[in-house]
Amino acid sequence: MIEAVGLTKRYGDKTAVSNLSFQVRPGAVTGFLGPNGSGKSTTMRMILGLDNPTSGQVTIGGYPYRRLPNAPRQVGALLDAKAVHGGRAARNHLLCLAQLSGIPARRVDEVLGVVGLQDVARKRSRGFSLGMGQRLGIAAALLGDPQVLLFDEPVNGLDPEGILWVRNLMKALAAEGRTVFVSSHLMSEMAVTADHLIVIGRGQLLADMNIKEFISANSADFARVRTPATEPQLREKLSSALTGAGGHVMPEQDGALRVTGLPLPRISDIAHGTDVRLWELSPHQASLEEAYMRMTQGAVDYRSTIDEKAGLQQPLPPGVQPPMPVPGQGQTGWYAPPPPQQGAQPFPGAPGQPAAGPYGTPLTPAPGGAPAAGGTPNPYAQATPAAPQSAAPQPSAPASDLTEPEDAR
Repeated sequence: MIEAVGLTKRYGDKTAVSNLSFQVRPGAVTGFLGPNGSGKSTTMRMILGLDNPTSGQVTIGGYPYRRLPNAPRQVGALLDAKAVHGGRAARNHLLCLAQLSGIPARRVDEVLGVVGLQDVARKRSRGFSLGMGQRLGIAAALLGDPQVLLFDEPVNGLDPEGILWVRNLMKALAAEGRTVFVSSHLMSEMAVTADHLIVIGRGQLLADMNIKEFISANSADFARVRTPATEPQLREKLSSALTGAGGHVMPEQDGALRVTGLPLPRISDIAHGTDVRLWELSPHQASLEEAYMRMTQGAVDYRSTIDEKAGLQQPLPPGVQPPMPVPGQGQTGWYAPPPPQQGAQPFPGAPGQPAAGPYGTPLTPAPGGAPAAGGTPNPYAQATPAAPQSAAPQPSAPASDLTEPEDAR
């Protein structure tokens, strides 16, 4: 589990993250959303010990990243797919990372197969496309078979087949009880991948809730009503009747009406009572993108002058309360997590603590491909010999390889 309490990061007079508290729990895909410049990348860097917080703290399994024993085998991350030596072959890049963490070479070939790069394993990464680079970065994150995974824009540059593969991979990893934390700007993909959302804006927490609750709290369901296009007077007649009955009616560009505040049966009765024929009467639920735009419209730093004309700053329908800029105690989706290490289960091998799984259950070695706890097949499990402990973050691989002559040239 990832836990941040009062996390703050300042760069000079600029505050990138301000008093941020949240928990990322195992067994679910947690989406990390926010506009550009909201502090998502800074937060992920602090989670991984790459940046030190100005105040507050963030822990993984109750420990700061730098105190985790052999951290690369406990936490896998993809923050920048381009952070690879261009003259090195894909297999050698992963092999260097494996040797630094005491991971056997056979695991390198396994993850290359998982991400689909086995046929280009000996090609230099400088010739890789953006999508291939993403796959190589995901392979590096999976290398240590970690219980905690962080991905920053993992589907960037992937084709539709690759996007579907990443979606299924993240769901499978979460189903095994792992903690999966994913940052993305693709709302359509987050809507079908994430189970839980953490939304920040200008470095502050805006929402921390289930994805369905988030959509419901930041949008209003409405009915779509359409009358015969050849009889515009009927639409005006129905609009007046619906407004008089307490509904809120907004015309849409295609000639239909968007009605809120009235249930569908009531709309049907009103249309029948006013002798108006209906060509369409259908319920509509807002998308994640619509709810996200409502939530973050006040936290966007860079906005086009034509946004208002494009309808991106429309007011919320009557009866829907706009979200507060900074959630406080008592607001929907807000909670105060307990202090770090209070009831947290450390990772296997933590000093002075028994080995425990993501839910606190004792861990038992699992051979490659053997079912994990709960009977779910675990294609990533790998029995490996004990590795030397390393309390520091994973260093960058050296610029030369001794494993293959082609990379020494």
